Amino acid sequence: MITIWHNPRCSKSRQALQYLQEQGVETEVFKYLDAPVTVAMLSSVLQKLGMSARELMRTKEDVYSELGLDAVSDEAELMAAMAANPRLIERPIVIKENRAVVARPLEQVEALLA
Repeated sequence: MITIWHNPRCSKSRQALQYLQEQGVETEVFKYLDAPVTVAMLSSVLQKLGMSARELMRTKEDVYSELGLDAVSDEAELMAAMAANPRLIERPIVIKENRAVVARPLEQVEALLA
C-alpha cells in the first residue's frame, strides 16, 4: 500500500497521483490540508524521508514569514508550526512502508516503487 499526502490544487501532486494510478498501485490519498496533521505524523514522515523539518517546509509561503520561522531552529517547534499550518508542508509526499519521498521531480516516485 502506498500513501500520498495530496493537495488536489497542486499540479505536481496531481501528476504523482496520476502516475501511481497508471501503475495500478493501490493508493491511499491523504488530503493533508483537509485532515488534521499531528506532530507525531510529521515526525514519522520525516524519519522515513530522512529529512529535517526545515527541509520539508515550503519557505516561500506567507505564513512562513508571518510566523518568523526563519529564526526557529528547534525541530519540535518547526513540526508544530507545520501541524498547525499544513500549507507549510512540501508536497506531494509518497510513502511506501518505511520509506518516503517528496515527489519533486516525479522520478522520485519511480525510484520508490522500484
